[in-house]
Parts: sequence; C-alpha cells; structure tokens
Amino acid sequence: MSILFAILGKNPISALGVYFIDPLTDSYSLQEIAVKATPLVMIAIGLSLCYLANVWNIGAEGQFLVGRRRRKLARRQNAGTDAGPWVMPAMLLLGAAGGALYALIPALCKVRFGASEILVSLMLVYVADLFLDYLVRGPWRDPAGFNFPTTAEFDPVATVPVLIEGAGPGLHLGAVITLLVVAAATVLLGRTIKGFEIRVVGAAPRAARFGGFNSNQLILLTFAISGALAGLAGIIEVAGPVGHLQPGISPGYASPRSSSRFSDA
Repeated sequence: MSILFAILGKNPISALGVYFIDPLTDSYSLQEIAVKATPLVMIAIGLSLCYLANVWNIGAEGQFLVGRRRRKLARRQNAGTDAGPWVMPAMLLLGAAGGALYALIPALCKVRFGASEILVSLMLVYVADLFLDYLVRGPWRDPAGFNFPTTAEFDPVATVPVLIEGAGPGLHLGAVITLLVVAAATVLLGRTIKGFEIRVVGAAPRAARFGGFNSNQLILLTFAISGALAGLAGIIEVAGPVGHLQPGISPGYASPRSSSRFSDA
C-alpha cells in the first residue's frame, strides 16, 4: 500500500495516518466508530457463546432483521395511547424476544431432528430478509413516502436517546447497552457455572457428558442468547442511526452474504 501511495505521488506516512491515526484522534471519528461498532459487538458476543459451545449460528442476520421488525409491532400496539418512557424499554424487550424466538428454530431443529444448525440458520436469513422486503413494500409502506419502499420515520419517543450530538447520528444509548452486555458476558463466562458448562461442552463434549451436562439444553440456551442479542442490536440500530425500516437495511453485519441484493428487487 505504501508503494502505491508513493507511485501516486503521495506521502505514504501521511496517507496511512489518515486511515489508522486520524480516526482514533478525532472526537467525531471516535463517535462514528462507537456507533458502527455497537451492533457488531453485540452480535459478536452472542455468536461467540454459540461457538464456545461448539454450535454454529450462521443466521444472526436474520435474527437481527426480526428484532428490527418487532419495533414496528411495539408502536402499533401503542397506537392511540399516550406514549411514555416505557415505550423504548418495551421495544428493546420485544426486539430481543423476537430474535431469541427466531434463533430457537434452528436450535430446536438440531435438538429434535438432528438437522444441521448451520444450514437451517443460514436459510432463515433469506426468509427474514424477504419478509421484511414484503412488509416495507406492502402493509408497512409509508403512504406519504412517494411510493418508496420504506416505513414512516419513527416518533421521537420510539428512538434511542442520543448521548452526544454529532454531525452524523450521534453517540446513542445503544453504546452503553453494548458495554453492559460485554460486562454481563464476561461475568457469565468467567464467574458462573453456566459459563463453565458452555466452555466444557465446547472444548470436551465427552467430559461434559460424564459431568452430567445437558448439551441439548445448552444448544437451546446459547442460540436463544445469541438471537436475543442479535435482535436487540437490530432494534437499537433501526431505532437509532437508521430511523425507519427499508429493504436491504443490513449491510451484512452477521451473515456471510449481503442482503443488499434485495434493495434493488
């Protein structure tokens, strides 16, 4: 890379500094990094629990999208009522619940039928993506949106509070929630019996069976936690930086494929 910059007549040190130094020394860049990292870190924590237990959740993006749709359900349930400060916590809970329930589908298929959780969870990403595409082009489309496939902008009471205003979306409460999730995962894995069980089942399944650990229950638990965190990340993202639902809303946060192909469908 330095050679290419030199060929172009640019100072390689200055050019590399723009990529690697400036983002860590500018307050606006640090805010943007925190905003972009929020869903990635939350999803990664959930996936890491599955991987430590030696199960593979490849469909976290589908759970991410399901969590986003639960936000719309929360607002519909509150239609015609005086919205209060409880709306946002209810949205977060619904998003996490939606992601957890969606993640339990491949987990139950694996436990009950011996199906590959890799294939089932991956295929469910397309189901969630296409269903979102249907909703924003059909029943949830904004009637005042000039026929674009998008919902109306969310009410202020249904958006994640901004902690630090910026030129972009600003640093929001989701970053704090992510730090709490990191702390909770650290305690779970390092200080609890269940965390020890996750690590033992993943590292030494035979020893775990001799120890009386139930691997099927652990599969359900880790998938549920992983899906809940993905759904929580989804609802925080859509109620924060994005502000509405639209097709192809995820850039591929948690899947080996990008959902952007559907944005032009």
